[in-house]
Amino acid sequence: MTANDDTTRRRASLELLRAEASDELAVLVHERLRGGEDPWDFMEDLPTVDELVVLTLRAENIAENGGQRPNRSRNYRVLRQISLDYPPLTRAVWRILGDEEPHRRWDTSVRLDAS
Repeated sequence: MTANDDTTRRRASLELLRAEASDELAVLVHERLRGGEDPWDFMEDLPTVDELVVLTLRAENIAENGGQRPNRSRNYRVLRQISLDYPPLTRAVWRILGDEEPHRRWDTSVRLDAS
């Protein structure tokens, strides 16, 4: 792996990734408010900025792998690697990997099949 390959893999600084995720969440909130939804009904369902960054990085990894959804063990490895590449995201990674029953629809741990 060359230095350029490593740069391509880590596409942006964490600050930029967080800014992009924050903008994305603001758009989601705005659209749902314009649609007449009550923020008390949907705000808890939205990911945090850091969780959205982790999910974006995970989606990029899936795209690099030909779009194949990861099984449970590969999902763990991908998320763990994100945590290693971006240590400030570790808490968000562990929340996504958490053992509790997920209550948010976007949660990646919602019944991943090891098929």
